[in-house]
Order: sequence, then structure tokens, then C-alpha cells
Amino acid sequence: MPVRESSNEAVAKVRRAGSREAIVEAAQRLFLERGFGAVSMDELAEASGLARRTLYNQFASKEEIFREMLLKVSGQLENAFPPGLETQGDVEGVLRVVARVILDLHENPEYLGFLRMVVADSRQFPWIAEEFAAVMEPQTERLARYLAYQTSMGVLACRNPMLAAHQFMGMLNEFSLWPWMTGRGRAAVEAEEVVDESIRMFLRHYRQTQPKGSS
Repeated sequence: MPVRESSNEAVAKVRRAGSREAIVEAAQRLFLERGFGAVSMDELAEASGLARRTLYNQFASKEEIFREMLLKVSGQLENAFPPGLETQGDVEGVLRVVARVILDLHENPEYLGFLRMVVADSRQFPWIAEEFAAVMEPQTERLARYLAYQTSMGVLACRNPMLAAHQFMGMLNEFSLWPWMTGRGRAAVEAEEVVDESIRMFLRHYRQTQPKGSS
């Protein structure tokens, strides 16, 4: 028979979870404002409204806090790109779903703030870029595998599926991600038109054409 959790234990667990959440939220705000290297653990404790001892009970270092933030981003990506995405219609339909997911991510302030922090701090702390890449690369590889499969089926003709995956994402990033990262305004184009034209351009280049004389 399973042992029931006491009410005191349940309350303590909620408080611990709340403490971690408060620390991560404060860290995300301060890291973005001032940079990872410029923020101390004491400042994080003060910003999260917790005692220094409570902070160290939750996280031994800033690196651990960053990795907790990275787990949140990883969860956002997994939710955005759910299993079975590749089976949602023909190649045009799948690319449309992928494109909309990417543009929706570019509307997520938490995701964008984390990305800006990585860009700002990765030169001084290369491990930040490496760990962020370890989270992002599987999604790119997933798209590349899908393009490779469609190529093997004769639907697409991608000689380098990884290059094709980056090209497709690059068209979308140019519209919404890079203008935000560099402080420029977006082009006055509706997101749906960006999706339509990106897919049209991609498939015009990569869709397999039947050899002349074939039925």
C-alpha cells in the first residue's frame, strides 16, 4: 500500500518548487539585463526574495540555475514540436506546421529573452552556447531527417538535407527573429504570407520533378 504524503510534506514541496521558480525567474531577468557574469548569487537571492541559505539549498551555482532555465526552453521546444509532427499531411502540410511553430516561438518573450542572453554571454562563457546548441540541434536534425526521408521517397531532391533544413529555418528567422535580435522592425508582411512564400520558394527548388517522358 503506497505511503500517503503528509500535509506538511506537501506544503514543503510546494514551497521548494516555488523557491526554484522564483530563483529562475529572477535569474532570467537579471542575466538578460546585466549578463550572466555580472550577477552574483547574493543578488539572485535578493531579487528572488529568498534568504541566501534558501538559494544555496536549491542551487549550488549560477551554472545550475542556467541549466534549469535551459530545461524550461527544452520543454517549450518539445511542446512546440510534438511527436508525430512529421505525419501531419503531405510535405507542404508538414512544412507549414513547422513554419508556424517556429514563428510562434518567435512571439514567446521568455524564449527570445533566453536566446538573447545566450548570444550576449556565449563569447565569455563558451559552454553556454554549447549547452544551448545541444538543446536546439536535435530539432534541426529532426527536420533534416524528415527531408532526407522525403528525398528517399522521391518527393524531394535534397542533396544535403541538413543544409536544406537550415535554409528553410533561415527564411523564417530572417523575417521575425533577426530583426528582433538586432533591434530592427519587422517587414510589413503578414506571418501567413511569410509561411506561404517560404514554402513556395523551398519547394520550387527542392521538390522532385519527374524525368521527361515519364508517366
